[in-house]
Amino acid sequence: MAHTTFAELLEAAAEHGSIAAAALAQEVLESGDDAAAVRSRMAGHLTVMREAVALGLTGTVHSRSGLVGGDAARISDASGGPLEGVAARAIAAAVAVAEVNASMGRVVAAPTGGASGVLPGVVLTLATDRDLDDSAVIDALLAAGAIGAVIAARTNLSGAAAGCQAEIGAAAAMAAGAATEMLGGTPAHAGHAASLALQGLLGLVCDPVGGLVEVPCVARNATGAAVALTGIELALAGVRFAIPFDQVAEALASVGRTLPVSLRETALGGLAVTAAARELVGD
Repeated sequence: MAHTTFAELLEAAAEHGSIAAAALAQEVLESGDDAAAVRSRMAGHLTVMREAVALGLTGTVHSRSGLVGGDAARISDASGGPLEGVAARAIAAAVAVAEVNASMGRVVAAPTGGASGVLPGVVLTLATDRDLDDSAVIDALLAAGAIGAVIAARTNLSGAAAGCQAEIGAAAAMAAGAATEMLGGTPAHAGHAASLALQGLLGLVCDPVGGLVEVPCVARNATGAAVALTGIELALAGVRFAIPFDQVAEALASVGRTLPVSLRETALGGLAVTAAARELVGD
């Protein structure tokens, strides 16, 4: 079975040379496919991610409710903003994928549809910025999957079960850890990046307006991308988070259990019950 603790994943990474290599070896073992087949399958996911980014950035996708759509293009087209550069492009790409998801388009759940923009937004943007090839990106996606599996072993990844911290939080941790290794960091650096990202989103509630995965879900993909970039920057600078990743993941599970039902995708609390939200859905 997949590695259920980050400590196990680090041991496997020491044996195989990286988190990505450990994840590939584990998938080969579990699926029975050879490494080439696994990487080919991951390349297919990468294609879907790129297509979602490209479609979202056209500004032509809108949700049926009309609550979201077009913002990715607005971010991409803006110039001279305070985050101009890699951060702005990562945020635009994250929003692009989230808008495609909200419009019932095709995305890769990473780890869920509602949080599907964070990983491609961060990893694809950084790979392009550093002129990395597809092999490096596929490695990053493998590493991200392994980190997500560790979180999944400790808690439910659904916002309905543990709040948006389990969706956007997990996505940010996956993106931060994977991109850190992709950029030359060690598995230990990746663990700190993932911890730094996840800790910054603990307690994030799931309060979708009208019960739709649109507001604030799309914007939270941008937030998750920004948090992931922060974790990467800190970890590669040598910042070490005091709480090991496994314990951060356990804290997520504990917080998720204490969140009231009104803040777990029921649209009975938080932003979903504000006057503006009720007006938007005609309540």
